[in-house]
Amino acid sequence: MVEQVGTIAQQRRRSAWLFLLPVLLTIAAVAGWPLARTIWFSLTDARLDDMAATSFIGLENYLFLARDPEWWVAVRNTLVFAGVSVTLETLLGIIIALVLNARMRGRGVLRAAMLIPWAIPTVVSAQMWGWMLHDQYGVINEMLLSIGLIAEPRAWTANYSTALAAVIAVDVWKTTPFMALLTLAALQLLPNELYEAAEIDGLGPVGQFFRITLPLIWPALMVAIIFRTLDALRVFDLMYVLTGNSRATASMSVYARQQLVDFQDVGYGSAAATGLFLVIAVVTALFITFGRVRLGAEPGR
Repeated sequence: MVEQVGTIAQQRRRSAWLFLLPVLLTIAAVAGWPLARTIWFSLTDARLDDMAATSFIGLENYLFLARDPEWWVAVRNTLVFAGVSVTLETLLGIIIALVLNARMRGRGVLRAAMLIPWAIPTVVSAQMWGWMLHDQYGVINEMLLSIGLIAEPRAWTANYSTALAAVIAVDVWKTTPFMALLTLAALQLLPNELYEAAEIDGLGPVGQFFRITLPLIWPALMVAIIFRTLDALRVFDLMYVLTGNSRATASMSVYARQQLVDFQDVGYGSAAATGLFLVIAVVTALFITFGRVRLGAEPGR
């Protein structure tokens, strides 16, 4: 009997791999091959204007990248952008989801309106905010001047000290609805009986959130955070439209694009792109590990 169970399990595993094979081959063709080519180019001195003269140089591009201060500025900008924007989007998304999950009139209209910033293409919203933040005719300066918060118009995206904060603010405005939507979907699945029992036990709203709501929506919240972090780490269009190649906001993607396209250095640009891939892989692994620790068994079980 045990041998039959083992044989059935092996057959199921083989069947599962057979079903997964087309997907794995597709991923290898769509993602694996370009990644492998990028890694290969990073080990060469390939240039866009003379690809025929490409030769293998080993790890020289990576050694130069490690000594390039502009690369580390781009890494810092990307990590700060990802950390601050995802944190704010998560907190605001939870608050908005809790409000929209309450029973009230017009809840459906508010839910639909919430998705408008997220539905606008990033390039369009970035250009729109670029006009709004303009120092001469931007509506943001007009509003702040009218209420006395600033004494003179400011070039928010051109000033080194405010450019990154302006980009983060635009990203928070655009992507908070994504976090709110996924959080709201998780909240909708929670049984009301838990909250009724908590009220009988005298547990207040704050206690209900931290002892019931947050632990139950944590898996869905972790998925949302991981997806948003991946998006934030490879950000390009928002920063490039708002600030171009500015050192104050240059992300790793902007830096890699500048080397590949502006300087036509395929080898070095590929090394930067590979570095971006490694940073994303490490951060994703840390997030997944952190999520598993929080979702693990309780002590003593």
